[in-house]
Amino acid sequence: MIDDWFVGEVLPLEAALVRFLRRNWRSEADIVDLRQEVYARVCEAALRARPANTRAFVFATARNLLIDRTRHARVVPLEVASDFEAFDDLTPDRHLSAREELRRLQAGLAQLPVRCREVVVLRKIEGLSQREVAVRMGIREDTVERQTAHGMRALADFMLGGSGRIRRGAAATARKAAP
Repeated sequence: MIDDWFVGEVLPLEAALVRFLRRNWRSEADIVDLRQEVYARVCEAALRARPANTRAFVFATARNLLIDRTRHARVVPLEVASDFEAFDDLTPDRHLSAREELRRLQAGLAQLPVRCREVVVLRKIEGLSQREVAVRMGIREDTVERQTAHGMRALADFMLGGSGRIRRGAAATARKAAP
């Protein structure tokens, strides 16, 4: 039964899961909700098939949730975000945290390949449509879509403490290897 599996294998991981979420998420207030969302996703998946390695599955689910939340977070233009003194309601801790996050974002952007970085900046920071970016850069819309996806995944990985390297799927690697 799923309840027995959850109590016996997932709940014992709670302390480690909460530590992982605290280390990798900027807002302490969101930790309980994130933990519950991880549990919901894990249970939903376990209804279809129980994972062979519960611990690895729980932490992969948590990491994917954090990436999803980061990806869907509202992006603030860098010009606005760089002037945090304009926000009077920020406490000194939040002010420092916001500056650190901005520096981390800038470092992550700097690591992206030039075209990918330009696409991400135009799409996500300047707010241009996929078509507008394609026309401005002289590339196809599907290229804009792919570069945006690669760039945002790499940025999310970097913001969560990863390398921030772009990882292409096996199909893309095979296409590059073909003569």
